[in-house]
Amino acid sequence: VQLQASGGGLVQPGGSLRLSCAASGSIFSIDDMGWYRQTPGHMRDLVAAITSGGSTNYADSVKGRFTISRDNAKNTVYLQMNNLKPEDTAVYYCNALKVRRVGVSGFYDYWGQGTQVTVSS
Repeated sequence: VQLQASGGGLVQPGGSLRLSCAASGSIFSIDDMGWYRQTPGHMRDLVAAITSGGSTNYADSVKGRFTISRDNAKNTVYLQMNNLKPEDTAVYYCNALKVRRVGVSGFYDYWGQGTQVTVSS
């Protein structure tokens, strides 16, 4: 199973970006998907998460600006980021938790490779 993140880049303050993360491989189902971000010297922090049923959870710093969504049929999670601020600058990582694989018992967690988001004028 692989997670491929895309959509990062350079944007001015107040601008928008949309991140995508597609999971591929012998996937039967994915429970939770989410986005984390990390800056140099800091831990990776939760940005937003979404369950297979559509329940969402956001970091306080992004509430009202970011929206997480997913397409279960495509095993893809999205992060719409609006009104971006310089403090949103980070490497953004997606993850897929409690993944059930076809023909394999148990649950597995996977991470994407990260995509850089830079907010600067």
